[in-house]
Amino acid sequence: GLDTHVHSVGSLFISRWDVAANKQLPEELHNLLGIAVARQTYRAYREMLASERWQKLAAAGAQPQRLLWASTGTKDPNASDTLYVTALAAPNTINTIPEKTLHAFADHGHVDGVMPRDGGDAEAVLAKIGKAGVDVEALAHKLQQDGADAFVKSWQQLLQRIADKASALAAKAKGPVMR
Repeated sequence: GLDTHVHSVGSLFISRWDVAANKQLPEELHNLLGIAVARQTYRAYREMLASERWQKLAAAGAQPQRLLWASTGTKDPNASDTLYVTALAAPNTINTIPEKTLHAFADHGHVDGVMPRDGGDAEAVLAKIGKAGVDVEALAHKLQQDGADAFVKSWQQLLQRIADKASALAAKAKGPVMR
């Protein structure tokens, strides 16, 4: 089987880029931003793994962080339900495919190849999106902040549920004394 030893991941939420940008873009640029950012990220990842610095670290036993493609279910009803799965196939990456998307891919999906190591057309797509009025850098900052806020909120809710459960169990343990 495949090596299941993944020591850490760096997540990129793909469809969030398109959901945020599509309303500002002409139809022909819809659903291209997330894939372009993923391709640009994958190019930088491959460059890092090929660097002399990384090679020294790997020789000393360091394990690479894997890229994790998240939010890979298509949100746009006009787009293919397997859009991101097809576009994001790449060695040494992880895709957290939603179950609905996985079933769609099993039914009618296909992969024509793997993501280009050099980023393919990412720079050209990002330039077109920028010319159409989307500030990709500002959007990146917003998405990162929104994502961090969502994770913090989720973590705080989890801690509160644990505290509530602990209090309920403690109260139950102090219940009426049986004689």
